[in-house]
Amino acid sequence: MTFEQIAVLLIFAATIVSLAATKMRPSSVFSACMLLLVLVQQLKLDEILENLTNTGLVTLVLLLLVSHSIDKTAFIKRLGRAIVRKSFTQSFWRMFAISFSSSALLNNTAIVASLIGPIKQNQLHAPSRLLIPLSYAAILGGTVTLIGTSTNLIVDSFLIEHGHPGFAFFDFTLFGLSAGFACAFLLFMLTPLLPNIASNENNYQRYLLEADVEANSELIGKSVEDNHLRNLPELFLIEIVRKNVVMSPVTPDMVIEENDKLIFSGNVQKIDNIGHIKGLTMFAETDGLLSDNLTEVIVSNRAPIINKTLKELGFRALFDSAVVAIRRDGAQISGKLGELKLQAGDFLLLATGADFQRRDNITKNFFVVSEQKIMRKLKPWQEAFTLIGFLITIALAATSLLPLATGLVFFAASLSLIKVSSISEIKRHLPVNLILVIVGALSLATALENSGVIALTTEALKPLVDDMSPLFALACVYLMTLLLTEFVTNNAAAALMFPFAYGLVVSMNLPLMPFALAVAFAASASFISPYGYQTNLLVFSATNYRFKDFVKIGTPISLLYSTIVILMLHWFYF
Repeated sequence: MTFEQIAVLLIFAATIVSLAATKMRPSSVFSACMLLLVLVQQLKLDEILENLTNTGLVTLVLLLLVSHSIDKTAFIKRLGRAIVRKSFTQSFWRMFAISFSSSALLNNTAIVASLIGPIKQNQLHAPSRLLIPLSYAAILGGTVTLIGTSTNLIVDSFLIEHGHPGFAFFDFTLFGLSAGFACAFLLFMLTPLLPNIASNENNYQRYLLEADVEANSELIGKSVEDNHLRNLPELFLIEIVRKNVVMSPVTPDMVIEENDKLIFSGNVQKIDNIGHIKGLTMFAETDGLLSDNLTEVIVSNRAPIINKTLKELGFRALFDSAVVAIRRDGAQISGKLGELKLQAGDFLLLATGADFQRRDNITKNFFVVSEQKIMRKLKPWQEAFTLIGFLITIALAATSLLPLATGLVFFAASLSLIKVSSISEIKRHLPVNLILVIVGALSLATALENSGVIALTTEALKPLVDDMSPLFALACVYLMTLLLTEFVTNNAAAALMFPFAYGLVVSMNLPLMPFALAVAFAASASFISPYGYQTNLLVFSATNYRFKDFVKIGTPISLLYSTIVILMLHWFYF
């Protein structure tokens, strides 16, 4: 073994140890890996740049950017509100169906992030009994198509690097659906083992918000529970004002009527969940000022507006702004926003007009604290374009009429043109850490091959694999990847294991496709550890789960999933 091969192997081993045994970010580990490989002259800058333009990586980045635009639509938010029912069985299957099916086409991490809020806030079932199943459903759904999870696209990029045409859109579907449905039923049988624990306390400041029920509202004539108003993420319906009468507390069977004013308490950054309800208009929205930038101010202790209501002041004309929400520390406030008497120290969240900064009465009445960013509500035609355009893009890719990356480039450009997304949003959501992980992993694989380590491994394996059955080889690759993914995250596991799976395939003269699929499925099968997959980490952080909660539920799921995938891959390809 040459010095170059030893150096590459040491860097490879150090990468695995750093990922598994330290708290360093994977992006930092792989960045250091690339620098070391360049230093020992086993990697060239040109090769890094070539990996940076890998088709699979470009496709993944475009998918993630597009998913942020889709998350602005009412689609996922409406699904989230409809999940929880009185029956736990109905709630479980609704949650599983929504998470599983959505994750097959959209980024499964984004799906879980969107649905955590409604599940955490529900008042019917302990969130801890639904959050682990939510994550598992998203993981299972992500393995059904090529674009369901970033892991599939990473392995696809490796296939293309090795001269293979790559995965077809539905290459995962038969195996993913079979394992997914079987695990769904087992997961439901295991739900009695899920803990009943309280959620973490939210650390946001609670504001009072008002929304008017318009004549065309979809809420009219239905109860609070039927309208799913108790399942809005981080927003709580605390009062209904009807004909100047304050109705509190709000019960689930209260029926919503036209012209009701709904008073919410909660996180102002979640008010887009109100905006997506048809016929429900925010207090500031009627003035035409509500946008994605809000200004937070405090009423000065010498302000002339103290002890006056917004209505009396003519607030909109006086300050060229409208009050979106009010917060009063140390005191509970209730009633319509327009009739609340302002006090010194009140926090107001303002939607401001173009003339707000030039008004000379601003500093006399307010201390400007900060700006708040909220998600801007899309117009109906923008929502329709976003959803239909995405489905058309996926359909063209699935039928091989247009490469997925090409379709996503044009779709992302069109979203920017119609102002669904902006250049600043694209910059903000660019997944730099994920790009570094994938480019670093591809570069490490390049160095392993260029230095001859893969060829050396292939030669060393020949005596060992002569009598090895394809089923045993497939199981070995799968289990090694599965073990790695529980310790070093799914994307890193896929990237690190593929080169050695490829070497085994060459040694045994076997088809590459089943082994590539085995790496992809195993890298996504992180059910036992809360740290191996992003969706597990999201739900782990959302409530007071313990490590053993994942082990207890995830171990039987992992065993069933792995058995089905390995046996079906062997049956289908050998």
